Amino acid sequence: MTEPLDILIFGAHADDAEIGMAGTIVKHTRAGYRVGICDLTFAEMSSNGTVELRKQEAESAAAVLGLSMRSNLGLPDRGLLRTDEQIRRITAEIRKHAPRLVFAPYWEDRHPDHIACSGLIEEAVFNAKLRRYMPELPPVKVEQLYFYFINDLGRTDLMVDVTEVYDSKEAALRCYESQFTAPGQGNDAVATPLTAQYVERVKARDSLLGQKRGLGYAEGFASKLPHEVNLF
Repeated sequence: MTEPLDILIFGAHADDAEIGMAGTIVKHTRAGYRVGICDLTFAEMSSNGTVELRKQEAESAAAVLGLSMRSNLGLPDRGLLRTDEQIRRITAEIRKHAPRLVFAPYWEDRHPDHIACSGLIEEAVFNAKLRRYMPELPPVKVEQLYFYFINDLGRTDLMVDVTEVYDSKEAALRCYESQFTAPGQGNDAVATPLTAQYVERVKARDSLLGQKRGLGYAEGFASKLPHEVNLF
């Protein structure tokens, strides 16, 4: 039987989770929590890199992050749809790993796959707790679903101070050389939004968010449900 995860993060493509929350991942894995990432597609439609290269990059990033597992459902890149088949595949992954917390991309983003991924995960988290839905697998009730930001910032309900581990976030992002290296640097890359100093922009974003609370770097998250805290 698979040992349950504390946190399971979904992304449409390898590198989505790293862009949004690599620092938060590292903080939790170093604290002994079991964290996993499930990429929905192999990003076969990417302008740069190959499927095989991106698999290798994802494995390298997983080692940097200290993940307990990383999987890929092999759903079609640019073909993520709210179909029963795709929702069932994701629901099965949630039930397999029985995470306490699930993270998905924020529901507004310039990339349609990120938006589609967000909706799919929300549906699957809801269905995972229904005992009569896919009764061949035991139901799993996720404690909380949070949303992380990739390209576009939205309302930030929570933030995590990642200042002390930011070097690890940068190291995880550097694993995706095929995506973040500008054309003309000994490669056959073409220009995309990711090759235009994208990592530096992510770093600036995280710095600006941290500045709101006097932190060096922070990662933000949104929630559609109230987040319970003890004030004192």
